[in-house]
Amino acid sequence: MKSLAELAAIREKMQSKVVIREGNATTRVVVGMATCGIAAGARPVLNAFVDSVNKEALTDKVTVTQTGCIGICQYEPVVEVFEEGKEKVTYVKLDAAKAVEIVEKHLKGGNVVTEYTIGAYEKD
Repeated sequence: MKSLAELAAIREKMQSKVVIREGNATTRVVVGMATCGIAAGARPVLNAFVDSVNKEALTDKVTVTQTGCIGICQYEPVVEVFEEGKEKVTYVKLDAAKAVEIVEKHLKGGNVVTEYTIGAYEKD
């Protein structure tokens, strides 16, 4: 059994990740974590979003959450970005490096990374 001090230290260490997933921010990043998403690599994508949002100090603006099946399994891992007052952006076939790029360019810089959106893949 851990002491109360050890448990408090663990709680404090993990608090930033929990806040990212439960916040009331104006931008919401939703990662598809159904079986197909996990099999395609959604877990590292989720972790990359959480870590990058935290690293870029965007926790007051961006909430990262997970959901079940989004319904487009052939495009997994799938991430949807919901911004207040804007149309939803659906990113597809992501990996951790692309997630970091999306945080930098879209969530921080305000520019959608169109080459990773579903619209770019539907044209092929």
